[in-house]
Amino acid sequence: MMKASANTFLPAEWYPQSGVMLTWPHAGTDWSEMLDEVEESFIAIANEIARREQLVIVCQNGTKLKEKLAGINLGNVHFYEVPSNDTWARDHGPITVFRDGAPILYDFRFNGWGQKFPSNHDNQITRRLFSKEAFSANAGYANFLEFVLEGGAIESDSEGNVLTTAECLLSPNRNEHMNKKEIEHLLKEIFGLKRVLWLNNGYLAGDDTDSHVDTLARFCDAETIAYVKCTDPEDEHFDALQRMEDELKAFTTLDGKPYRLLALPMADAVYDDGDRLPATYANFLIMNNAVLLPFYGTEKDEEAQKILQDAFPAREIIGINCLPLIKQHGSLHCVTMQFPEGVL
Repeated sequence: MMKASANTFLPAEWYPQSGVMLTWPHAGTDWSEMLDEVEESFIAIANEIARREQLVIVCQNGTKLKEKLAGINLGNVHFYEVPSNDTWARDHGPITVFRDGAPILYDFRFNGWGQKFPSNHDNQITRRLFSKEAFSANAGYANFLEFVLEGGAIESDSEGNVLTTAECLLSPNRNEHMNKKEIEHLLKEIFGLKRVLWLNNGYLAGDDTDSHVDTLARFCDAETIAYVKCTDPEDEHFDALQRMEDELKAFTTLDGKPYRLLALPMADAVYDDGDRLPATYANFLIMNNAVLLPFYGTEKDEEAQKILQDAFPAREIIGINCLPLIKQHGSLHCVTMQFPEGVL
């Protein structure tokens, strides 16, 4: 496993971007029975990205997909035909750092969130994109395939802090040969971190990821964290999310100040065949001039939009219907991976 140099920087999501990656759903994925429905969400996301930035799409048939996307800014879209098991680019896509000022794409092992789902193709997507020269000649590649890590498991503030959850990073079948101290040491070493902020509480029913932090709490700037708050004592999430809120209140910035906490509403419960789905407003995507926010077709959509507008006053907050996405237990942030400037 390669080690990072001392001058390594993990940019926050709001760092200037060159583009975003999507892995398109196809008949060989779990979306097969609802392809038309889920593609509407993907097309809406692709349209908003391509209006502002470059868009890398991993797909099975670029020619056919280009026809479906004829209404968007195709001048910003790059199609790469690469095999995939599923569509969760946040977790099988590369995580970009800057090392001595140059972008390096880290390729971690993806094993289907602890061997829950097939991942043989997804685990090779980053390497295959490099072989197809999808990235800038200035962008390097680092193999970290001995360590299992998904992009949705960590949140960076660009200041050397990472927010994560113990349930995910310490879960069985990911890195069971390592303890918490060893994992924290590795994260600090390869990402150039000063601190790892561990959340020991918080979950969403129906979440397959073992509580990825991007479903629960997100950095909006170096001093602000938006998080999911449950106000209904009868809701199954109430106690765990209350404990998570208490943990967030106890965290401080590097200079000892409490974080500014913005409470996002708990999305109204959505069920599929009697199972609750992990609808969450925390699963938003920060872009250069916009934030794409999951909408679920209720009055709480507008409430979440207003809160994020407060967090990102200079960015347009754009709602995307993500009811189709949560039927496979993920949402908007889960299907995207941003690339900082210099990567594309």
